[in-house]
Amino acid sequence: MGLELYLDLLSQPCRAVYIFAKKNGIPFELRTVDLLKGQHHSDDFAQVNPLKKVPALKDGDFTLAESVAILLYLSRKYETPDHWYPQDLQARARVDEYLAWQHTALRTSCTRTLWQKMMFPVFLGQRVPPEMLASTLAELDRCLQLFEDKFLKDQDFLAGSHISVADLVAITELMHPVSAGCQIFKSRPKLEAWRQRVEAAVGEGLFQEAHAAIMKAKDLPPADAAMKEKLKPFIQLLLQ
Repeated sequence: MGLELYLDLLSQPCRAVYIFAKKNGIPFELRTVDLLKGQHHSDDFAQVNPLKKVPALKDGDFTLAESVAILLYLSRKYETPDHWYPQDLQARARVDEYLAWQHTALRTSCTRTLWQKMMFPVFLGQRVPPEMLASTLAELDRCLQLFEDKFLKDQDFLAGSHISVADLVAITELMHPVSAGCQIFKSRPKLEAWRQRVEAAVGEGLFQEAHAAIMKAKDLPPADAAMKEKLKPFIQLLLQ
């Protein structure tokens, strides 16, 4: 059995892995794991990833969890072009710096924005308190300013003049609030120019393919009682 990737393209980390593998011509079998149906909690999937999260990788007898680890594993195994994860010490450090920061900063605020602004009212049929949503949007704005000022600066991409895995992680994160109706690119010309460069480097077709599911999230049917029960721990986390 060759390389298998366990993904749900509603998930931001899954989209980053999917785009990276497709863009670099890495052959893989797609194993779809439907998060909203709770398939990541199945016994079969737990054999691949006991953490019960996507993405997950299976390469023969070897299994791997966590999107950043998967991206770096793929870049090394398939010897992808250097710009994705540069050999230059300082350029690589810039990629590592963003990947370390984003987990508890931009990614968190983007995910909270998606769920509080759209998924709660559309999918779960409930609204969050206005003051909570306002706080989440303010935190998103703070993270976007840090992204521009600290990480992007006046460069074409996060690690310099070429796209890297950091840009893939970032762009897939930012499509969460976009899918929820936030005009984050239109209100930030610098961010919009970067988005256009990333999309051009990835390829418009692949970019749209990877994000088709999240851009249609508003059309999801309402969750039933069983689904709401499965999502309860996640919901409680987003309401903290």
